[in-house]
Amino acid sequence: MATENRVKARSDQAAKDFQNLNSWEDRYKKIISMGKSLPDLPDTLRTEESKVKGCQSQVWLHAKLNSQGDIEFQGDSDALLVKGLVALLLQIYSGVTPEEILSTPPDFLKAIGFEGNLSPSRANGLFAMIKQIRYFATAFAMLKKQNQA
Repeated sequence: MATENRVKARSDQAAKDFQNLNSWEDRYKKIISMGKSLPDLPDTLRTEESKVKGCQSQVWLHAKLNSQGDIEFQGDSDALLVKGLVALLLQIYSGVTPEEILSTPPDFLKAIGFEGNLSPSRANGLFAMIKQIRYFATAFAMLKKQNQA
């Protein structure tokens, strides 16, 4: 297991990257650009089970545990800005251990300013995505414990 918490390092970097942008218009452009670069989720993973509940837009999150014990996330949305938020979350949370996710609160959202600058429905959707990521991490952490017993 990594000694450095990769979630903390990535979220700190994301907060710094967004804080360096002067206006919210620039931040929105960056988020949209991130969404445009996110690969489309295969139709086979766009299932009702992988849909995030609580999002106004359609959002899908898929997770699997790799052989190193890291969670690999894939995601997508039918809304461009939300797809960018998915891309940001995947950049931070994909390829890390469940323990790294669970031990790191999503403080970067406040540091970036999302809590006060997204519409209430988008903010609710963002928190629903994080809740789903943490749910996956909890489930995989329990699975890892069972496999070690």
